[in-house]
Amino acid sequence: MRTYTNVKDLGNLDEAVKEALEIKKNRFAYKNLGENKTLLMVFFNSSLRTRLSTQKAGMNLGMNTIVLDINQGAWKLETERGVIMDGDKTEHILEAIPVMGSYCDIIGVRAFAQFENKEDDYNEKILNQFIKYSGRPVFSMEAATGHPLQAFADLITIEEYKKKDRPKVVLTWAPHPKALPQAVPNSFADFMNEANVEFVITHPKGYELDEKFVRGAKVEYDQNKALEGADFVYAKNWAAYTDPNYGQILSKDRAWTVSSEKMALTDNGFFMHCLPVRRNMIVTDDVIESPQSIVIPEAANREISAQTVIKRMLESL
Repeated sequence: MRTYTNVKDLGNLDEAVKEALEIKKNRFAYKNLGENKTLLMVFFNSSLRTRLSTQKAGMNLGMNTIVLDINQGAWKLETERGVIMDGDKTEHILEAIPVMGSYCDIIGVRAFAQFENKEDDYNEKILNQFIKYSGRPVFSMEAATGHPLQAFADLITIEEYKKKDRPKVVLTWAPHPKALPQAVPNSFADFMNEANVEFVITHPKGYELDEKFVRGAKVEYDQNKALEGADFVYAKNWAAYTDPNYGQILSKDRAWTVSSEKMALTDNGFFMHCLPVRRNMIVTDDVIESPQSIVIPEAANREISAQTVIKRMLESL
């Protein structure tokens, strides 16, 4: 595997989940694969779970790991061609990327949507430059339009906690004080549409996601109706995708906050969120602290999803 940016890169999804669960039983079984190999993790944006889980995954596989924070201890990078570089950006990404590639064997990149240019965001301008110019296998640690490591961990978690062969999984929009990218809901939809689940997306009108991720999944604008009988409730905020409101907040309606009353509509459903979470905006204290909240096991599975992806990349070297 040379790139990991979406569910299709994993091939057979059932086999990928089985492989991940086997790795979870013995995280050090493949330590020989990474001996004398180096993982470079490049962060254009902040991180807690992604940084820790991915670094741990590389170490489990015997790799050396290097973490580079762009704009914090590194030169500020220019990403546009044709720019007269007379400002605060000292180095161009087209020189920086191949240099980074010369110091490592695999690269992970984290670069969020900027909400300045929809075309640039949805063309994954930064991530694709790493894929094109680094000369190394590259995986997304969250990009402008997707977070496939998170979605893979989500699917692993659902597989571990499901009580029926085909559970009902609901992705619900929830309010947030800031405009957030569509990356997490995009990837969650990308994975759920390929998994053996009944998948429903619920959000206020105006928050429709890109159809290439929705792919005909049921969209229900009545949150209460969507939550009825759900086995898993995945709450997440995202800003508007559709023009002319791309990147904007259209609503902060706290009637969409996931509360105990909302969860009572489910079939004793589990609550999920990628974290970090704004309490009493996205979800109430009592729900996230309840026995049905699986946000911590979900976060722990980030190590497993990352390790499965990196293992496959090492095997392709």
